[in-house]
Amino acid sequence: MGVIGHNGGPALAPGASWRRHCWGKARRDLLPVLPIEVLRTRVARARELGLEYRTYAGVRAQTGQDVVAFLFSSNALRVSREAPRLPEDRAAKLAGVQAVARIGLAVAPLSAGALAENPELDAAHGAPWALAGFGAQARHLRAVLGRVPGDRVLLIGDHGLERDWCAAGRLAGYVPASAYFGG
Repeated sequence: MGVIGHNGGPALAPGASWRRHCWGKARRDLLPVLPIEVLRTRVARARELGLEYRTYAGVRAQTGQDVVAFLFSSNALRVSREAPRLPEDRAAKLAGVQAVARIGLAVAPLSAGALAENPELDAAHGAPWALAGFGAQARHLRAVLGRVPGDRVLLIGDHGLERDWCAAGRLAGYVPASAYFGG
């Protein structure tokens, strides 16, 4: 909460630039300094996954785990009942992804069977109903993931309601389809 009459601008008290410098240095000192070989390995892994390094590094920093699976909503894949095949750009991107499970979530009225016809996906399941309760979404996503820990799975989605699946499934994170597949 701000002070009444304060416009939220820079602090006018003496020493503001010094405090800003100290804060920045403290933040930098908190970040681990990785050996160059570890950094190279992680950059290569991000490339294998088709992720920007910053996104991959953020997931690694947050969870301490590598990504072992992607969940793709059919909305993110641009697949529907009327157009059940992946568009060429999406198919090419998924074909280039290595060493990770690629799982599709068919949003109704698309069936999981129709989504599974795309050979770029390793598996396909029905998506949780977007307006289902938190517990129902969590149970559904646990059933989809089986023994795969949620904190090792990234969700690629294209709708605000799909973002809620991350919390329900205790997933590692959410990446908008526009960021993963490009504008």
